[in-house]
Amino acid sequence: MKLMIKVENIHCGGCANTITKKLMAIDSVKSIDIAIDEQVVTIDADNDAERATYITALLAMGYPEQGSVEGLAALKSKAKSVVSCAIGKIN
Repeated sequence: MKLMIKVENIHCGGCANTITKKLMAIDSVKSIDIAIDEQVVTIDADNDAERATYITALLAMGYPEQGSVEGLAALKSKAKSVVSCAIGKIN
């Protein structure tokens, strides 16, 4: 079953790689597709009953769901996140 989650703070391929690596570690996940420009994470999993698990994992990585309390707060720190992302590419 495919589940699409719109998130905040996806800025580059590095962000997408981090998300993919962490979510693929969850047993029920078969594949991950990330649309960076749209900030959409599509999870192909055995079932969608674990939506809360995916949302929690994304939030722990700094990618809160759009429209959530954490997602709205993330809009404020978006510029700082872009700088952090760029610094991560340099290191």
